[in-house]
Amino acid sequence: MFALDLPRLIIIIIAVLIAIDVHECCHAWVAAELGDPTAKSLGRVSLNPIVHLDPLGTLMILITAATGFGIGWGKPVPVDPYRLRYGPRVGMGIVSLAGPSANLATAALLAIPFRMGATLLPNFLLELLFIVSMVNIGLAIFNLLPLPPLDGYGVLMGVLGSIRAPWAYRWSYAMARYERYGPMILLLVIIGNRFIPLFSFVVYYPYLLLRRLILGV
Repeated sequence: MFALDLPRLIIIIIAVLIAIDVHECCHAWVAAELGDPTAKSLGRVSLNPIVHLDPLGTLMILITAATGFGIGWGKPVPVDPYRLRYGPRVGMGIVSLAGPSANLATAALLAIPFRMGATLLPNFLLELLFIVSMVNIGLAIFNLLPLPPLDGYGVLMGVLGSIRAPWAYRWSYAMARYERYGPMILLLVIIGNRFIPLFSFVVYYPYLLLRRLILGV
């Protein structure tokens, strides 16, 4: 996406850390609002990025930013689904949706200078805001894919859990049986994307649409 140079690399790393920070903080905050104080008691309702960083995930963020290939992650937010309002499935669906929604809201907020034509801002600051917005959009789209452990899986299970129909129960039951294989499937999809870019195709066009809607480019 970007030509690799040190200033740009630093901006990308900052952008990813901000996006993960907002994402995980919002998960923790919504879980607390829905009745589960587990994450809040651990200090996860915070915009301090240190509390949301996973050592291996952070290392992978650096490698991904430098090479353009890979995946990074933050420390998962602990949630007890059975303490959530609206039940475990629907409650977790709302908590899952909170992270990507926070990323899109952050992107929209940072896009205000571009929408207002704030050309008087320094180029470095404009570039920082632009890249942080794009990374937030990208993280939201990626996390909404319906594969565990991504948020899209929780959202889909929440939607199915809210539908009182036999087919919805059958689908949710079948998906839950294969949940433990989700991380392996996701990793294989990412690796396989180097040879068959189906993953990029699925993510790229929603990303372009949201980028145009939010940033206007």
